[in-house]
Amino acid sequence: MDKFYLFVVIFLGITIGLCMYRVVKGPTKGDRIIGINIISTKTIVIIATVSFLLKESYFIDVVLVYALIAFIGSYAVAREIGGGTEND
Repeated sequence: MDKFYLFVVIFLGITIGLCMYRVVKGPTKGDRIIGINIISTKTIVIIATVSFLLKESYFIDVVLVYALIAFIGSYAVAREIGGGTEND
Protein backbone atom coordinates (compact mmCIF):
# COMPACT_ATOMS: atom_id res chain seq x y z
CA MET A 1 0.00 0.00 0.00
CA ASP A 2 2.93 2.34 0.62
CA LYS A 3 3.93 2.01 -3.04
CA PHE A 4 0.51 3.29 -4.05
CA TYR A 5 0.88 6.41 -1.92
CA LEU A 6 4.39 6.94 -3.23
CA PHE A 7 3.00 6.73 -6.77
CA VAL A 8 0.32 9.27 -5.81
CA VAL A 9 2.94 11.71 -4.51
CA ILE A 10 5.06 11.31 -7.66
CA PHE A 11 2.02 11.72 -9.92
CA LEU A 12 0.94 14.86 -8.08
CA GLY A 13 4.47 16.22 -8.39
CA ILE A 14 4.36 15.71 -12.14
CA THR A 15 0.99 17.42 -12.42
CA ILE A 16 2.32 20.33 -10.36
CA GLY A 17 5.01 20.70 -13.02
CA LEU A 18 2.31 20.87 -15.68
CA CYS A 19 0.46 23.51 -13.67
CA MET A 20 3.69 25.50 -13.39
CA TYR A 21 3.76 25.63 -17.17
CA ARG A 22 0.28 27.15 -17.14
CA VAL A 23 1.33 29.68 -14.51
CA VAL A 24 4.35 30.78 -16.54
CA LYS A 25 2.76 30.68 -20.01
CA GLY A 26 -0.85 31.46 -19.08
CA PRO A 27 -2.39 33.88 -21.55
CA THR A 28 -4.50 35.63 -18.91
CA LYS A 29 -4.20 36.56 -15.26
CA GLY A 30 -7.10 34.25 -14.50
CA ASP A 31 -5.22 31.25 -15.88
CA ARG A 32 -2.26 32.11 -13.69
CA ILE A 33 -4.39 32.46 -10.56
CA ILE A 34 -6.15 29.17 -11.16
CA GLY A 35 -2.78 27.48 -11.76
CA ILE A 36 -1.41 28.80 -8.48
CA ASN A 37 -4.54 27.66 -6.62
CA ILE A 38 -4.24 24.18 -8.12
CA ILE A 39 -0.57 24.01 -7.17
CA SER A 40 -1.32 24.97 -3.58
CA THR A 41 -4.14 22.43 -3.35
CA LYS A 42 -1.95 19.65 -4.70
CA THR A 43 0.81 20.63 -2.31
CA ILE A 44 -1.64 20.32 0.58
CA VAL A 45 -2.60 16.83 -0.61
CA ILE A 46 1.06 15.82 -0.94
CA ILE A 47 1.86 17.00 2.59
CA ALA A 48 -1.18 15.13 3.96
CA THR A 49 -0.16 11.97 2.08
CA VAL A 50 3.39 12.17 3.39
CA SER A 51 1.96 12.66 6.88
CA PHE A 52 -0.03 9.46 6.43
CA LEU A 53 2.99 7.57 5.08
CA LEU A 54 5.30 8.64 7.88
CA LYS A 55 2.57 8.33 10.53
CA GLU A 56 3.37 11.82 11.80
CA SER A 57 0.33 13.80 12.88
CA TYR A 58 2.07 17.17 13.23
CA PHE A 59 2.13 17.53 9.44
CA ILE A 60 -1.64 17.97 9.60
CA ASP A 61 -1.04 21.23 11.47
CA VAL A 62 1.26 22.29 8.65
CA VAL A 63 -1.46 21.41 6.14
CA LEU A 64 -4.03 23.53 7.97
CA VAL A 65 -1.73 26.55 8.17
CA TYR A 66 -0.72 26.18 4.51
CA ALA A 67 -4.38 25.93 3.47
CA LEU A 68 -5.23 29.07 5.42
CA ILE A 69 -2.35 31.01 3.88
CA ALA A 70 -3.30 29.79 0.40
CA PHE A 71 -6.91 30.87 0.92
CA ILE A 72 -5.95 34.33 2.15
CA GLY A 73 -3.54 34.74 -0.74
CA SER A 74 -6.15 33.67 -3.29
CA TYR A 75 -8.68 36.06 -1.80
CA ALA A 76 -6.22 38.94 -1.88
CA VAL A 77 -5.20 38.33 -5.48
CA ALA A 78 -8.80 37.89 -6.65
CA ARG A 79 -9.79 41.09 -4.92
CA GLU A 80 -6.89 42.95 -6.49
CA ILE A 81 -7.74 41.71 -9.97
CA GLY A 82 -11.43 42.40 -9.47
CA GLY A 83 -10.59 45.97 -8.54
CA GLY A 84 -13.52 46.16 -6.17
CA THR A 85 -13.78 46.94 -2.53
CA GLU A 86 -15.80 45.23 0.12
CA ASN A 87 -18.45 47.98 0.05
CA ASP A 88 -19.25 47.59 -3.68
